[in-house]
Amino acid sequence: MFLIWFILLGLLVGRTASADDWPQWMGTRRDNVWREEGLLEKFPAGGPKVLWRTPIAGGYAGPAVAAGRVFVTDYVTTDVVKIANFERKTSSGVERVLCLDEATGKILWKHEYPVVYTIAYPSGPRCTPTIDGDRVYTLGAEGHLLCLNVSDGSVLWSRELKNDYKTKAALWGYAGHPLVDGPRLICVAGTDVAHAVAFDKLTGKELWRAGTAPEQGYSPPTMIEAAGGRQLVFMKPDGIYAVEPETGRLLWEAPYNADSGSIIMSPVQVGDYLYVGGFQEKNLLLKLLRDKPGVEVVWRNKAKHGLSAVNVQPFVADDHIYGFHEKGDLRAVAIPSGEIVWKSAGPLAARPQGSGTAFIVRAADRYWLFAENGDLVIATLSPQGYSEIDRVHLIEPTNVALGRDVVWCAPAYANRAIIVRNDAEIIRVSLAK
Repeated sequence: MFLIWFILLGLLVGRTASADDWPQWMGTRRDNVWREEGLLEKFPAGGPKVLWRTPIAGGYAGPAVAAGRVFVTDYVTTDVVKIANFERKTSSGVERVLCLDEATGKILWKHEYPVVYTIAYPSGPRCTPTIDGDRVYTLGAEGHLLCLNVSDGSVLWSRELKNDYKTKAALWGYAGHPLVDGPRLICVAGTDVAHAVAFDKLTGKELWRAGTAPEQGYSPPTMIEAAGGRQLVFMKPDGIYAVEPETGRLLWEAPYNADSGSIIMSPVQVGDYLYVGGFQEKNLLLKLLRDKPGVEVVWRNKAKHGLSAVNVQPFVADDHIYGFHEKGDLRAVAIPSGEIVWKSAGPLAARPQGSGTAFIVRAADRYWLFAENGDLVIATLSPQGYSEIDRVHLIEPTNVALGRDVVWCAPAYANRAIIVRNDAEIIRVSLAK
């Protein structure tokens, strides 16, 4: 009997070490690291196995995966929404939250609600669902914040951020992925009334609010460690600031001047430094104080330093930032100097480059880059350069931007598979050896 239990325990430990879910934006620890073993080193002849395909509607929101279920949001409308310009368009439809069986792709339940879009690029929601135990949180493009029961999709609580905080959706809609921190759900909410808000994740009651802003921006909340404690960092078009996570009390702030009010990336921490970059070379490097919460400006707005991230959150490794510049080139940037160590067309070599997009995830010593043309690329990234190992085409680019067809949706990596969507379907593809 002891031997049987020992074997079962070994199997459970082995699964924990080699398999993982993807319950929120950027994965379990919100760091774009895929902590699984037994993955493909190169793609097989004929491509990896497609495990299932399920029809869905439009959206930019990536999927989330937990406990054998996949969650994704979309927008169903009869209006024309495949529009690539910076002008707001009004359209009517329904946003949906879909729950799928991870093994089969079967839709287990859906929750939908009517919505009027008033945004540019109005194809659908932007934010990846956030799964926390028996609840899933979603944020729609017009600010509909929902807490749903994972098992059946019933609404446990909801908020309408536009109405509650007397604002309007930013030009490209609500795009700051909510963050669960202990008993709190933290969101970028509004402008003049409150930029950041923490809700009781069980009831939806407001716990605290912080900051004001001329526009919301699109940057998600970020938790960092500095000065011996946790700091919750927010980016807004006119500044960057940190608050105490438990209370919302301001810890420090520094000015920023986003081009056209647009700030998309979430600040990234590299040791004692914090970096952010936006359109038109609006980059900023801060040094985090060690003895108390605070920052010092190291440099800002240097055209020959850093990178201006647009759609892709940069990846930090080896005291370098790896990411896609606004013109579409992949860069390695040394911190704190800001030196651009190298540039490469990377996985986008055959594509027009403006706002070029490929989502970067690391697994052990390899990087997986899902490119806007629907290709999945295996590569290495290091201070020495970019080296492509293999690539395969997974899904069609069904949306449009800057004169080309694109798929701008961050995938989920879970249980030795990739789950990715476009505006017509969501698919699961095996990446197991």
